[in-house]
Amino acid sequence: MTEKILHQLEFSAVLSRAADCSLSEEAAAQIRLSRPQTDPLTVAGRKAQVRAVLDRINSGDEEPRGTLPSIGMILPKLSVEGAGLELEEAYALGLFIERGEGMKGWLAKGLPLTGLITGIPDCTALSREVFRVVDRDGKLRDLPEFRDIKRRIRSLTHDLENAGARYTGNEDTRRMLQSGVPSQRDGRMVLAVKANYRGRIRGIVHEVSATGQTVFVEPEDVVEKNNELLIEQRRLDAEIRRVLRELTAKIAENREALEGFYRGILELEIIRAKARYARETRGVFALDGSGLTLKQARHPLLGSAAVPIDFAMDNTIRTVIITGPNTGGKTVALKTVGIFVLMNQCGLALPAAEGTTLPVFDGVYADIGDEQSLSQSLSTFSAHMTNIAAISRAASERSLVLLDELGSGTDPEEGSAIAMAIMDYLIEKKVRLLATTHHGILKNYGYTREGVENASVDFDSRTLSPTYRIVMGLPGESRALDIAARNGLPEAMVRGARNYLAEERADVSALIAGLKEKHRELAAAGEARQEEETRLREDRRAADLKTLRLRQKEQELKSGGMGKFRELLSESRKTLENLVREVKEGELSREKTLKVKDFLRTLEETVQAEDAALLAEEAAIAGEHRRLDTLYGNGGRSIPVARGMEVLAGESRRRGTVLRAAKKGAWIVEVGSLKMTFNEGDLIPLPPSAEPRKPSIAPVDFAEAPQAKFELSLLGMRLEEALSALERQMDAAVLAGLHEFSVVHGKGDGILQKGVHDFLKKQPTVADYYFSRPELGGFGRTEVILRG
Repeated sequence: MTEKILHQLEFSAVLSRAADCSLSEEAAAQIRLSRPQTDPLTVAGRKAQVRAVLDRINSGDEEPRGTLPSIGMILPKLSVEGAGLELEEAYALGLFIERGEGMKGWLAKGLPLTGLITGIPDCTALSREVFRVVDRDGKLRDLPEFRDIKRRIRSLTHDLENAGARYTGNEDTRRMLQSGVPSQRDGRMVLAVKANYRGRIRGIVHEVSATGQTVFVEPEDVVEKNNELLIEQRRLDAEIRRVLRELTAKIAENREALEGFYRGILELEIIRAKARYARETRGVFALDGSGLTLKQARHPLLGSAAVPIDFAMDNTIRTVIITGPNTGGKTVALKTVGIFVLMNQCGLALPAAEGTTLPVFDGVYADIGDEQSLSQSLSTFSAHMTNIAAISRAASERSLVLLDELGSGTDPEEGSAIAMAIMDYLIEKKVRLLATTHHGILKNYGYTREGVENASVDFDSRTLSPTYRIVMGLPGESRALDIAARNGLPEAMVRGARNYLAEERADVSALIAGLKEKHRELAAAGEARQEEETRLREDRRAADLKTLRLRQKEQELKSGGMGKFRELLSESRKTLENLVREVKEGELSREKTLKVKDFLRTLEETVQAEDAALLAEEAAIAGEHRRLDTLYGNGGRSIPVARGMEVLAGESRRRGTVLRAAKKGAWIVEVGSLKMTFNEGDLIPLPPSAEPRKPSIAPVDFAEAPQAKFELSLLGMRLEEALSALERQMDAAVLAGLHEFSVVHGKGDGILQKGVHDFLKKQPTVADYYFSRPELGGFGRTEVILRG
């Protein structure tokens, strides 16, 4: 990976953006100079470290954000015997050690960086030694060694101020002065005397103003005081230098440990800066694999203007030929793939969706742009050939080669032949190759060569503008005439060009247009299938909800029925006891006999009425169960297949309409624009409905059980509270027989999202979980499927 290729792919701009996230100028400089690694284990290890620090940042624990001073130029002084650090240098060392230890301690909490962190020496004692001499503002502390000298300096300064006041406060001498305040020259107190009075105040002249109007005189009676003050100041300076030399010597004794600490802290800061970059760009880390897959990939330098692209090269495809209109995004797609590979091998997160997969290449080689050179007598074509010749020699089976406008700059026929020969050679070397071109013959090459696939940049024929999306499997038209017309070429010229091309290109253009239309139809069919699957899933949820309600009804019926019978038995027993007491207390009369018979008849009628009501309720519930079994049970097979019926056909479960019976046990079904024959066992009848079902999801209210919800919202909760709510939901769902539900945790800093996924990962009752579709909430919502 030469500097020239890194420059072509603008990799330095990406590194600069990552470096801007650093709190150390030295770490930022190392990031800007970093280069992609080619060892898969090293790349995986770097990404794991950055991902671990990103998780630590997202944990919510306050991150130390103090700037790390630059000390790389200070450390060599420690190896010089007798050298002394300046006050600012000692202060920078102390701050670096203190903040480095703080960052090290913060990262050490629960991160898989133990080996990296424990390998960094502990320099806390050196930091304490520095701040014994220097305070937190970088100023020298008032040490005992300095106090006598400073006291003497204050006394001399006070005497000089009094001496100066005698001149400025005396009326006779004050009129001789230009200023009422004494001045300083070379650290000595002087008076600003008017030139015409300079003989009136005896002393030493230090300076004359540029105009000659002022003479700076040191009076004779303050000369000795000035001398003493100067001596004391020199003594103080010497004492400060001695203290700093002693401090330097103590630090120098631990120079090797300090240098190791310096290297280790810069390495941690580089990792933290990359994690910060991943957080700011909302990037993902590419999965390791042999295939090359980009999902919703955005060029990192285009910001919000970038159009996400999808791109895939599995193990069977080693070469992709991208065609399509000018300004359609072919070169940007090429650069996006290249720069993603470089970022991945530097441990950087990628602005893409989860599922992006990249292999580790031993080299990335590119020929992008026009490198015509007058000084080297290189034309556009010659420059391209020079680059490609160098690439063909250096590339290996583990290399990625990016060739822009392959075969351009010369005669189209010869250029196409050279382009195919170049691809033949690189395919033979098993290189991963991405090439863009406008040559029509290369589109046919992509269909006839094994391991080669066509791709195109999409073009909206209605607006005559590119959409910048990559369409895999289809070649694209150059659309040169449409783009020329859109950019102002006169209509007469465009019309003439169309006439020249009409006969030669009509068939090919029609073929490409037809292929694109078929691709759109297939894409629309795929979307319709996804919508149908979503609708069926929602119908299933509605069925589960009705089943829950029926179970609740059964429970209520049982408890309610038993309650009524207990109440009836209690009342009947009281009445019977009263009748028995009346019979015992007196004679058995006809009236008492009739009363007993009326009671027994009433009791029998009441029991029969309650029994009939209970049977009616049970019959209604059984009927509803049968209806649900008919609609949803066993895949809906209890409904016989008939002509005109809507069904789900085949293993792919595509929606279709039954046209007529074919042979015995088979039916002809219209699926989209195709008519296909299916065995009856491969058809799932759909229940008839006047309009699409809209599932009405309501909470089930059990008297003594947790409440199961189809959508559990955790927004606004702390992690502990959210996990407790999720645990209750899991219990309720298992008890209620609810197999699917969703959890809304939001995106935010990702704390709830990670906590929910970690919790679900450990639950034996969870069969699967995944993020919802973008229109249902995307990364802010998780679908949970429980085991049956």
